[in-house]
Parts: sequence; C-alpha cells; structure tokens
Amino acid sequence: MKVLVIGGGGREHALITAIRKSPRVTEVVCAPGNGGIATEVRCLPVRQNDLSDLLRVVESEHPDLTVVGPELPLSLGLVDAMQQRGLRVFGPTQRAAQLESSKAFAKEFMQRHNIPTARYAVCGSAAEMQEALAHFHAPIVVKADGLAAGKGVVICASKDEALATAEKMFSGDLLGTAERRVVLEEFLEGEETSFLVLADGQHTLPLAAAQDHKRIGEGDTGLNTGGMGAYSTDELLDASMRDWLIAHVAQPVIDGMAAEDAPFTGVLYCGMMMTARGPMVLEFNARFGDPETQAVLPRLESDLVGAFEAAVDGRLDQIALQWTKQPSVCVIAASGGYPGEYASGKPITGLAAAATLPGV
Repeated sequence: MKVLVIGGGGREHALITAIRKSPRVTEVVCAPGNGGIATEVRCLPVRQNDLSDLLRVVESEHPDLTVVGPELPLSLGLVDAMQQRGLRVFGPTQRAAQLESSKAFAKEFMQRHNIPTARYAVCGSAAEMQEALAHFHAPIVVKADGLAAGKGVVICASKDEALATAEKMFSGDLLGTAERRVVLEEFLEGEETSFLVLADGQHTLPLAAAQDHKRIGEGDTGLNTGGMGAYSTDELLDASMRDWLIAHVAQPVIDGMAAEDAPFTGVLYCGMMMTARGPMVLEFNARFGDPETQAVLPRLESDLVGAFEAAVDGRLDQIALQWTKQPSVCVIAASGGYPGEYASGKPITGLAAAATLPGV
C-alpha cells in the first residue's frame, strides 16, 4: 500500500520511519517533507496553509492512506474534505480538532465533561481580563485561544505582567495575529507527562508516555517553546496511573466528543501535570506531539500502519501494541533567538557521523 504523510518536521520524519517498517507498505511519500526526509522518501511541494493545494497533492498521488502530521491542515478541515471524497485519512475532523485549535473550547469542554483541569477564565477583552484577574494568584498562565505554534502560552510572574501579555495577544503584537479570546489559567506545579492515545471515535489505545521540556533555557528557565526535547521510558507511568488517565481523561474526551456529534478519530495528545491534587490536563493536541513523537515511536515494535487503519475503521479495541523496554531521548537544536526572532536556513552538519553511533 501507498502512504502519504502531510508535514515537514521531525515528527513527520519519525512517523515515516515507523510507517516504512510495516510489511504492507510499498511506498511512502511526504508533502512537503524536509532535507532529512528527502534522503528516505519522495517529497512533494505543498502549501500547508492552503486546503486546495493539500487536496491537489492527495488527488494526484492516490494514496491508500493519508496521515496528517501538523495541526494547521487539521484546523483547515483537510480530513473533512478527504472524507467527503471517500479517501482514507488518519486524523480528526475540523470540529474534533477544536480540542487543540481553540483553548477556550477545550477548557469549556473539560468543564462540561468533568475532566480534571486548572481553574480558568475565558476573556474577550483586556477589561474582562482585568476583572477576571481578581480571582487568581500569581504566577498566572495566559494562553492565546488559537493555534500559535507552541508560542501562545506565557507564564506570568504578576497580575500586571498577565494583563500586559493579554493586551499584546488581543492587539496582535505578541503573535502576529490578533486574538479574539484569551484564556487565563491558574499555574499548576508538578511533573509534566505527555499521554497520547489513538482513538477511533469510540475506543482508545494508549501509546508509551513521554515527557517534553518546553523552556528554552538550561534548567527549565526562559520562554516556552514548541518543545526543546523529550524522552520516553516506562518509568514515567505505571500501569495503574495509565489506566486512571484512560478512565478519567482520554476515554471521557472521546465519549464527550461523540456525544457532542464531533467523534474524534486520530491521535489525542493529553498534556498532563501530575499535581499534589492529582493529574490535571494542561492542554490537548489533536495530533502527534512534537518532539514527543521522535522519542515515542522508536520504541514501538508493532505495525503502526495497522493501528492507523484500525482507528480509521473503528476497531481499535481489537489492537494491542508492543513496546521495547529501552528508553528513548530526542534533543532539539534551535537557531539563536528562538522562540523570538531568529535566523533560518543555516546548514546542519554532522548527521552522518552521528548516525554511525549505536542507538542513534
């Protein structure tokens, strides 16, 4: 079978590496891909923010299965458009992807379905924000409602900083586009855990857990980023905690989305904070995490494509996944200045030498 992967980052490279291990896969193509991916599979140019261009690639390649990596094509409704054309695709619909594309929707959804999360307020103006701040103690988390490539979350040390950050989000000065809604959230302390499950609209199937590190500076200091590295090991979650997260977080999300006529199929990423009050949801993603995927998938010993097809066909309850006991680590190298202004297009060297090392 032929598989098309949409996306062009390290996450998609990890997906392609796992997909190519399936004995049933004869060809993998990627759009748009990157320099590393191009050494392994054919890459096709595409504008990921253009639904018609994405559909052009899908229709020209005639894949047996399309796997959508990034959040933007999901939020544009790529899965909906493919399903309307009778094409097999792994990923959630536009409505289901609101769990990631709208922080306000996610928080209100969790409240409706009794899913544990931090106290919050959704504000539509700086004046509403100032009023809501009276009910919070510093530090305070300020979140842009929409997609922000991992840069829409700011931890503020004071109420004044929180208000100033929100004003910059409303004006567009912070993220380049003006937010109509901003979420104010209590700051949670504890260990972060990335808990991912495959979902078929009804059933869930857990993946190996991971922990990612978002702050740019040494020792978890500095600004939040899209992720500076991740590791995966069995020691992150024992079986009882995994079962608790399925019963109290992942399955209620899938059941809740089905009840709200937006069944979720694909990967549900549950960003958890293990607090003294118990596990609480920090955020949802409607796709594989980056960089967690680069740490999780190398540990998978089962056929990933078989699991994807089971999700598309609604039979995940018939699938079991096997994982190696070996831990895995992913480290990110970023250009100076990230996550602010930074230079791009710099050459990356040393990969061939690194690839000769055992386990790399």
